[in-house]
Amino acid sequence: MQTWLDLIPLAWPFLLKGALYTLGFALAAMVLGLALGFVVALLRIARVPVLAQLATIYVSAMRGTPLLVQIFVIYYGLPSVGVEFEPVTAGVLALTLNVAAYLSESMRGAITGVTIGQWQAGYSLGLSWWQTMRHVVAPQALRLAVPSLSNSLISLIKDTSLVSVITVTELMLATKEVIAQTFQPLPLYLAAAALYWLMSAAFERVQRWVESRLELAHQR
Repeated sequence: MQTWLDLIPLAWPFLLKGALYTLGFALAAMVLGLALGFVVALLRIARVPVLAQLATIYVSAMRGTPLLVQIFVIYYGLPSVGVEFEPVTAGVLALTLNVAAYLSESMRGAITGVTIGQWQAGYSLGLSWWQTMRHVVAPQALRLAVPSLSNSLISLIKDTSLVSVITVTELMLATKEVIAQTFQPLPLYLAAAALYWLMSAAFERVQRWVESRLELAHQR
């Protein structure tokens, strides 16, 4: 009978490799989600009713349906209409589309939280709408949005466990594979939980550091 200590040399290489994949998936989805979320946020505040309505429907659909269902639709559903993705691509795509909806709301709230006077100041300097957004509004909105964006990243790290259902080898699937060899679910699930916790705690520290740096920059 294997003890918990006997599991360490067998399990940790697989779990750590799975944790690295989890970080990779989360960061890739976060970067892509930030780009898509920013576009959606701009569409939500644009003065083009059709585009704003389409963006609103997208956000509502992504936030109103479970991520697991979205993964199944992309990986198992789309092939029936001729659109097929590899497991990793499908997983990153599902995570990106899902997190982008939440990020867009965070960024939209941050952008609208910048006072109208800042827009007027940019226009008075002869800046266009886009130049005012880039040089005046966006830096201030970023400072407001950092806590929410960081929370989305931490949630995304945990949500990556769902892509294990489409055979993407991240931390959760790696854990299940080791359990299948050792028949020791409790210590291995606890070890996986500890790794998720450590990754989330690390990003919480990064979040606080970024917030402090932005606050110092704002005070100067």
